[in-house]
Amino acid sequence: MDVDPQEMEACRGGAGGAMRSINRILVVQTAFIGDVILTLPLIQTLKEFFPQAEVDVVLVPRAAEICRNHPAIDRIIEYDKNGKDKGLAGFRRIVRTLREREYQIAVVPHRSLRSSSLAFLSRIPLRVGFGKGGGRSLLNKRVPYDSGIHEIERNLSLLAGIGIRDFGKVLPKVYPSAADQSRASEIISGIPAERRTKLIAVAPGTIWNTKRWLKERFAELIAIVVDEGFGVVLVGGKEDAGLCGEILDQANRSFVINTAGTLSLLESAELIRRCLLTLSNDSAPMHLSVATGTPVVAIFGATVPSFGFAPYGHHDSVVETRGLTCRPCSIHGGAECPIKTFDCMVQITSDRVFSRMMAVLEKSGRATSDPG
Repeated sequence: MDVDPQEMEACRGGAGGAMRSINRILVVQTAFIGDVILTLPLIQTLKEFFPQAEVDVVLVPRAAEICRNHPAIDRIIEYDKNGKDKGLAGFRRIVRTLREREYQIAVVPHRSLRSSSLAFLSRIPLRVGFGKGGGRSLLNKRVPYDSGIHEIERNLSLLAGIGIRDFGKVLPKVYPSAADQSRASEIISGIPAERRTKLIAVAPGTIWNTKRWLKERFAELIAIVVDEGFGVVLVGGKEDAGLCGEILDQANRSFVINTAGTLSLLESAELIRRCLLTLSNDSAPMHLSVATGTPVVAIFGATVPSFGFAPYGHHDSVVETRGLTCRPCSIHGGAECPIKTFDCMVQITSDRVFSRMMAVLEKSGRATSDPG
């Protein structure tokens, strides 16, 4: 990595070199859990390049948990923008907190007016963000938004705004605690030992219906997986508990545990870490699996990998229906198929997905291995 001294001039403040003068950096990312996970490589690289600096992050409470125990993060500042901090009073409280910290650099991957305003009103001298999106005029270093690359790479491209380049492929990392590890051990203790080392994580939920593979196909897939000698853990939030319960009933197999709505994010991360592979929709568990080093097979329907949100691990794979003129139908997905056919998901069979899962296990060297 190298730093362009001219680009760092705004950070010098007249006191020593650019490197030594940076002691506090802020990253603002108040979007969804998956977005925060995809921001971790940016945070990790900042800490690597500025080891002497405190790197703080502004996050919404739900996403804050995923960053706990992370060695690259010194302080988590929770901004409950839809709860107790909703409205102008809450916004001002966060601004006061940030001003007191006297940051020299703010990096703002979240392309919203509110996020850029936090950095601007907190009087942070160098404010780096994308040249696209709300609030870009409040940033004094704008980096082009490249829609043709992965979101992790897009976020990392912001580092060019402070002269950091050539950092290679960076994967997100999460750090479950000893208590999280104990909880995961407790969860899988009821599965026979011979299947405990052959676990598959299945995450069937997503808030967007058109990004969700058919529940009966998930049930068929789970039945196949169990019949082939694997164990299964269903993962998801409270909102996924009902769906996972229905899938479990339809699969009608032993050696399947439904953890949806019962675990914290880091407990789920530790459970996923112990699995050979994760099967997921285009949703947060896909990115959480990448952060644990567990290979992913992701099913894409309404959305497409070229948006930049595909799983980013070395052996990850996407199953999708190509050649449909209606696809993609939206950026985030929707409540129902706009043309009522749902061909993008209907055409994906459980046998096809299972074959891809076995291929990924073989390619990753996990077909007969214990993930630890």
